[in-house]
Formats: sequence, structure tokens, C-alpha cells
Amino acid sequence: MKGRRYQQKWILAVAAIVLAGGSTLQAKPIIGPGDRVVFLGDSITAAGHFVSYVEAHLRLQVQGDPVEVINLGLPSEGCTGLSEPDHPFPRPNVHERLARALEKTRPDVVVACYGMNDGIYYPFSQDRFKKYQQGMQQLSRVVKKSGARLILLTPPAFDPLPLKLAGKLLPAGAEKYAWFAIYEDYDDVIKKYADWLASQRRLADLVLDVYTPVVNYTLDKRKENPEFVMSPDGVHVNVEGHRVIARGVVEGLGLEWDAMLDAELFGSLEARRAVMHASWLSHVGHKRPGVKPGLPVEEARRSVAELDKTITGLVDKSR
Repeated sequence: MKGRRYQQKWILAVAAIVLAGGSTLQAKPIIGPGDRVVFLGDSITAAGHFVSYVEAHLRLQVQGDPVEVINLGLPSEGCTGLSEPDHPFPRPNVHERLARALEKTRPDVVVACYGMNDGIYYPFSQDRFKKYQQGMQQLSRVVKKSGARLILLTPPAFDPLPLKLAGKLLPAGAEKYAWFAIYEDYDDVIKKYADWLASQRRLADLVLDVYTPVVNYTLDKRKENPEFVMSPDGVHVNVEGHRVIARGVVEGLGLEWDAMLDAELFGSLEARRAVMHASWLSHVGHKRPGVKPGLPVEEARRSVAELDKTITGLVDKSR
């Protein structure tokens, strides 16, 4: 019955998309059976817990051939080519590797999440904002030209509270800022980026707001615990924060959020993702120093073969 309920909800979600967009009834879901879905993003995507949650829901609820998920999140990356002066190396720019990523992974769907690093932790600047807009517009053009469908995620929120409590935020007018010395109102910058992207429906097949769910969840938790946080540095959310992001993505795709997701399934997907993430990063190539090389893709696939069997069994059992 659970699998039938999921399938019915999926059909209704597709119908809603068709009706809302005024498209014909031949419209297809953005992610369908057998699709290869590639995630691009910064260190939040690289950490990948939200990717594993999304993958679990896709495996459970998209009937037919399993959806394949590839995580290409890269720490420190942005879409602008900008770096703060005290960053230890130039921040990698997704556009340096985007064409290779598309060529080597051949995705049906690309999910991209950028913005947190692109304000470079400074007060708002119209010039930096324009570079972010241009970077996301270029990403859209390149992905669409490849034939892949595109899902854009807004950046999640920056939480100033943990750094404020530690006395590590800098006020307006400071000589310079950095990821370890962040402008105190940096979330205002991120909100501008998120609001703009959320309004740019023409850039992608789907634009999902994950900024608002993170803010709302945090505010709700602080009603009982005023010092509640999901990230020690305000940027990198913990697994709880990834779960909030994932729920926004899952429900934005028209799927049903499973609050009782099987822990063994999630753990198995996390273990598989860790191996394949490193492998695909190395296979595509990048300019970010300090990233441990992964196994060649085919060797990595062989190494996770038993995990694949476990995952398939757990999915079949849960449906």
C-alpha cells in the first residue's frame, strides 16, 4: 500500500505541474525512472547528507528503473570566480569544470546549489551580486545546451548566532572579511541571492527555495531553545540541517517526505556516496587543492557492488 500511495502522489504531482504550466498532457516528471541525476554545489553539497536523503526518496518513490545519483559537490566552489583576500587558494569556479562534468557524466538532470560562497562573506555589493547572476545564467545556458534538465536550489540560510555567541563576526566597515571572519549581516546578502534565484523560473525546469525552510525550521526550534543552531560556523549545517534542505527538495519534486526513513537504507546510501563522490570528482577533475583522489570509476563501482545489492534489497522491502 505504501508504494501505491507514493505512486499516486507522484502522478498527482506531475498532473499539477502540467496544469500549472499550461503544458500538454505529454509533459514528463522532471526526474523519471532510470534518470541519471548529477548534483553540483559547494561544501554543503559535497558533505552530501541532503543528497543521500533525496536519493533515498527517489529510489523509493520513482517506480521503474532506479534513478542514479552522482554527487559532484566541491568544497569552496562558487559560480563567480570570486575569492576573499585571505582565502588560502583561489576559490574553484564551477565553470572551469562544468563542460567536463556534463561530458563525462552524461546526466539527464542536473541539480545545482550555489550562492553561499559567492558573496565571499562580505557586505552586499551590487558588483558581486551581478557576477552571481551572470554565473547562474551561464550555468543555465550550458546545462540546457547539453540537453539535460536543470533544477536550481537557492543557497540555504547563513546563521549568524553561533559566531555571534563566539564573538567571531565582524561589523560593517571592517578592512576585510573571510570565511573565518564573516560580516555580521551576511545572511541579508544570502537572502538577496536566494530571493533573486527563486524568482528566476526561466533559468531552469524547476527552481526550489531551500533558504526559507532552513530559516523557518530554525525559528521554530528557537521558540523552545533560543540558542538552537544546526551549524557551528553558521555555514555548514549538520545532518539535521541537511534533512531540512532535503525535505524542501523532496517535496518540491512532488514526492512524499518520509520522516521514518529506514536508517539502514540511509546509512548504506551514505557509505556508497562517499566512495563514488570521491571517484567522480577525480574523474571529472577540478582545481581545488587538498581533495583526496578517489578510485577510478569502474573500480569504485566494483567496490560498492555489495552496497548496491543491500540498497536494492532495502528499497524493495520498504516499498
